[in-house]
Amino acid sequence: MGHKLLYTKSAVKDIQKLDTVVKKRLKSKLETYAKNPLFYAKKLIDFSLGAYRWRIGNYRIVFDIDRDVIVILRVRHRREIYRN
Repeated sequence: MGHKLLYTKSAVKDIQKLDTVVKKRLKSKLETYAKNPLFYAKKLIDFSLGAYRWRIGNYRIVFDIDRDVIVILRVRHRREIYRN
């Protein structure tokens, strides 16, 4: 059983800025990660951005989990994701 993925407006904007090769890679990995999200996730120390993150190449996906829904908060390059 997989979790449902829900994207925030800011996450959708982040994804739209990416090139097609990265988008395809993100899509396939997110489908895999949604089946068992906490196995692949790292817990974030600072919860101001979100509770967990996934690493997909040089990109980080910050998300929260609410029962069976994964809320994707941000999708950014590793250099930019943690900057204010």
